Amino acid sequence: MTTTRKLQNSDFAQVFADIATLLKARGDSVFKTRAYSRAADAIGNLQFDLAEVDEAKLRSIPGFGDAIVSKVQELAETGSLNYFDKLKAEMPSGILEITQVPGIGPKTAMNAAVQLGIDSREALEASIESGEFESLPRISKKVAQNILRHLKSRISQGDRIPIGDVLPEAERVMQALQEAVPEIRNLTYAGSLRRHRETIGDVDMLCSADDPEAMMEAFTSLPAVRDVMSKGQTKSMVVMDSGLQFDLRVVADDAFAATLLYFTGSKEHGIRLRDRANKRGLSLNEYGAKSIETDEIEEFSSEEAIYQRLDLPYIPPEIREDSGEIYAAEHDELPQLITVEDVRGDLHSHTDWTDGRFPMEEMVEAAKEAGFEYLAITDHSKSAVVASGLSVERLVEHNETVRALDKEVKGIHLLTGSEMDILTDGSMDYPDDALDELDVVLGSIHSSMDQDRKTMTARIITAMENENLDIVAHLTTRLIGKRAPVDLDFDAICRAAVDTGTLLEINASTHRLDLKDTHIRRAIDLGVLFSIGTDSHRIHQFADVHYGVGMARRGWCTSGRVVNTLPYTAFIKFISTPKADRYAFIENYDHKP
Repeated sequence: MTTTRKLQNSDFAQVFADIATLLKARGDSVFKTRAYSRAADAIGNLQFDLAEVDEAKLRSIPGFGDAIVSKVQELAETGSLNYFDKLKAEMPSGILEITQVPGIGPKTAMNAAVQLGIDSREALEASIESGEFESLPRISKKVAQNILRHLKSRISQGDRIPIGDVLPEAERVMQALQEAVPEIRNLTYAGSLRRHRETIGDVDMLCSADDPEAMMEAFTSLPAVRDVMSKGQTKSMVVMDSGLQFDLRVVADDAFAATLLYFTGSKEHGIRLRDRANKRGLSLNEYGAKSIETDEIEEFSSEEAIYQRLDLPYIPPEIREDSGEIYAAEHDELPQLITVEDVRGDLHSHTDWTDGRFPMEEMVEAAKEAGFEYLAITDHSKSAVVASGLSVERLVEHNETVRALDKEVKGIHLLTGSEMDILTDGSMDYPDDALDELDVVLGSIHSSMDQDRKTMTARIITAMENENLDIVAHLTTRLIGKRAPVDLDFDAICRAAVDTGTLLEINASTHRLDLKDTHIRRAIDLGVLFSIGTDSHRIHQFADVHYGVGMARRGWCTSGRVVNTLPYTAFIKFISTPKADRYAFIENYDHKP
């Protein structure tokens, strides 16, 4: 049977992860299980479309042997996998669903299904509440109740939360802890949050304190804590009112750097570092580095010192994903990643002229307070009816208002602009003579998102060929966890961006983060230049620029590839340059990509 939808990398990864789970539940060899688990992890880090590569490319992926390659090919061609279907048919139903619950491993899920007939979360909850679940091996009343609390809190291994929801809460928790225990030291978050992944499973936090038990008491007693999952002398786990799980560890000052490195991850990056340490006669763990020969422990004052001990430069957390960073570090090829401080202007913002929530004057003042040197005010074009898009006549009035305000406000430069709809055939939503009057033109897809790949790709490239289109905003149109990206040929669009002198936006909105990290890295390989835009509709959203920068850093992006790191005068020269020559302008500028 031919699939009606091209599989995404996430689809392939999920199939292999599920196979690993089922094999472990069945008791297959650990080597076989790990092969599928590693394949799933490898797929998650790819920067190319797995469904569209040839066999040679598949075999170049680490860990992809004959069995994995043939299964990827079968999935790509048919949309299903006979091996996986047979494996599911042989196993009790509900195994995969149950293993998504924290505390339920594959073997426990298998026992629950075989012995108690549990095949869903609802059945699991009923079994725990009746006490029946405690009849299973290694399931005490305490363990059962912890699992039940996870169920009640709607927390599961498969439920990940957008970073824009997690980071503010993590900062609130850290502030509360600092107020509760003023003598706390080194308080920070680790894990996927520190690596700035777009979604987070739970929050790992670390600190040092003279009285660890008092620290645990303060942590588990925070007003926002809904449930205490575990409480120890140096480690506790809680669930907040939001349903988000927080783990806090108290570590000694002299072990803090090693612990931070260990718990920041990723797991695969840590494995690479430990292998490297072993070759140097060291055993690297969360406490430091132990000499394999003498058992003497080396302690480190910083992560930088640990990398230096392993003959590597410091590797920023955002790129610790085992995606080539070790090789790059070995060969002095790590990029100097962009920082928030590098960003001079914001090229995407909205006011109450369309769907923004604040008057233009207030948005400008907020951008100034956020530290921006310049701001493009890019309210929506006329086809964006739900956003109260501006008619051509209103656009003229909008331009006049922006220019008048630019003369009044000190400390920030204002640019006229529009977030203009790219129509279904790739044409512009405003006539060229109207676009000629704008400083910055963003083009976005807001309609007909179900177009097929060929049509969508042609639509965007046609828009790029217009001399007035400066930036394609939030290219894939995704809304994290709510709306899938449009289907397009990303490489073709990147090549067209370079050919036409068009920028691709890294949208910092916490609902979008579009482009995502893997897109950014691939686009860099193809020579693309970017802008980072906050897409602010409210005054507080200018601060969200750091989410866009975080995504750019994960994509190995330097400041030289982002045009709004230019000082205002240089940016005006750039945007005034004929579009076809703009990439050359950046190439010849002082901070080269």
